[in-house]
Amino acid sequence: MGSIDILTSIVLVILATLASGAGVYWFCRRAERAREKKSRDQAQIICADAQQRAEQLVSDAQARVEKIQSESQAIIEQRRQRAEEDASRIIQQATEESKQIRRQAELEAINNRREAELELKEEQMRQKEALEQQKRETQRELIERERSLDKRQEQLDAAVLQIQRQETDCAARARELEQKIVAQDALEHELHEKIERQDRILYETANLTREQAVDSIMKKLDRELIDEQGALILRHEKSVQRICDDQARNYILQALQRYAASHTAESTTSSVDIPSDDMKGRVIGREGRNIRAFERVTGVDVIIDDTPGVIIVSAFDPIRREVAKLTLKRLIDDGRIHPSRIEEIYAQTERELQIHMRHAGTEACQLVEAHGMNDRIVALLGRLSFRTSYSQNVLDHSIEVAFISGMIAAELGLNERLARRCGLLHDIGKAIDHEMEGGHPQLGANVLKRFGEPKEVVQAALMHHEDLRAADPYTTIVSVADVCSASRPGARRETLEHYINRMEELEHIAMSFPYVEQAYAVQAGREMRVLVNSQLTSDESAAKTCRDIVAALKAQLQFPGEIKVTVIRETRTTEIAK
Repeated sequence: MGSIDILTSIVLVILATLASGAGVYWFCRRAERAREKKSRDQAQIICADAQQRAEQLVSDAQARVEKIQSESQAIIEQRRQRAEEDASRIIQQATEESKQIRRQAELEAINNRREAELELKEEQMRQKEALEQQKRETQRELIERERSLDKRQEQLDAAVLQIQRQETDCAARARELEQKIVAQDALEHELHEKIERQDRILYETANLTREQAVDSIMKKLDRELIDEQGALILRHEKSVQRICDDQARNYILQALQRYAASHTAESTTSSVDIPSDDMKGRVIGREGRNIRAFERVTGVDVIIDDTPGVIIVSAFDPIRREVAKLTLKRLIDDGRIHPSRIEEIYAQTERELQIHMRHAGTEACQLVEAHGMNDRIVALLGRLSFRTSYSQNVLDHSIEVAFISGMIAAELGLNERLARRCGLLHDIGKAIDHEMEGGHPQLGANVLKRFGEPKEVVQAALMHHEDLRAADPYTTIVSVADVCSASRPGARRETLEHYINRMEELEHIAMSFPYVEQAYAVQAGREMRVLVNSQLTSDESAAKTCRDIVAALKAQLQFPGEIKVTVIRETRTTEIAK
């Protein structure tokens, strides 16, 4: 407030100065006018009056400014005193509050100290009780140890007595043995004399010298040792073979148990559903124009018969059949079916399917961690997603073989990543066997070799069906994994009718052999149990029947995996107790 009053007084002084100046200016102007009208004397009088008035106004303004300054100075002094009083009062209150807070803190510190002392005393009491308890337990343990030591001392005393008795017995036996040794020496001397007499008689009878007899005996011993050595080798070979079979079985079982995947795969269908039978006429077109254009563009056969609500697409190439099926479905959904539209939809569907196959191949490579693969091989892997073998999706089968191969290789201490790569690419030839001549192993090996895959991968693709001798362990691993993937239950799905026919054919082949009474196909055709007549057969003939059945199954049937044949020959005797 004091600073505001000072500013106000300064403003008033300035205003007064300005007013005096304005007054002077005004009176001067008036004097000039009067000078024009009146004489110079009157003008001077007017100027003198104006100057007096201006001086009066300045003196009044200065007096007022001094008054305002004195009043503002008094107000500032009063407010300063009031502020000092307020500050002293606040300081006093703060001092009292700090004293009160200090007293409360001291009281809390005293209480906390008392509580800490109480807790310390309680802790000391607990420690004292624990020490006493530990002392009691230690005394108890010492007592028990003393008792056990006493028992051991008694046992040692008994053992010492027994040892002393045994020493006495040993001394007696030693005397007996000395006597027996003396008697044995006498017998040996007598036996040696008899052997010498017999040798002389044998030499005289056989007309052989001593050296000739020794040579004959040594040759006989050599023959016996060779026979025993062969038997020992065969026994060890069987033992090693059994251990290897058990170890290999464990490796395979561990790999199959660790890899859990969906066993059945979707079968590729060649039928397209239509909303109504009127759509068949639109697909055929006027004078068959649409269907001829569709077959020419897609390269498939379209079968439109009396079957309601369906059109059949037939082609040997699964990729071509899939493109045609998707094209036909899009044309039916779109409703505009004419030759130019067919070509447009076919081109669009083919591009999308190529992208889909490349994406499927890339996902498979990422899944098994097979990196750095050529784009052409990735595209061929994607083509396998539309190829089936015994209703098993080939790409899913390849991924499963890759994982099983990797697990077996890890158990054997080999390169797991390389084994997975071999398993993933072992059936790559199936992606091009519709386009080129030759079996898929040779085709796959040629493709992999051309695109710079490792020799282990090429060998696995070429020899995984055991047509040739395996050159490295990875080929054997892939062959085993391939059989495991194809043989596990549910891997290769078939229709109920085909399944029943296959079971009946298995049983019929087994029943065609003589002395077979019953034959049962179990485990989804993976095992055959054959019952033979025990009166007309022997164990040896039953074993021969088992081998003959296996040979007949191999010659007459084609089946994935393996079939176990068990021939059972048993004799039952029944009596009734009355």
